[in-house]
Amino acid sequence: MQTVNIHEAKTQFSRFVDQAEAGEEIVIARAGKPVARLVALASKERTPRTLGLGKESFTFPEQFDRMNAGEIVDMFEQKA
Repeated sequence: MQTVNIHEAKTQFSRFVDQAEAGEEIVIARAGKPVARLVALASKERTPRTLGLGKESFTFPEQFDRMNAGEIVDMFEQKA
């Protein structure tokens, strides 16, 4: 646990937030007396996404990979 004064906390706020996010506890003091504690919020446990949720919800044209191929080539070959 790290203790810092208010002035240092104001000037190095981003660094202390990063440290708190990494799991460290920062105590902020005024005139040497602890007045606040900076800690990370409890993160929600993420569950893995189920694959295939969008299956059959949409379709691609059969020739999707060749659509507008000429226009795309023209865009790359344009001369300034």
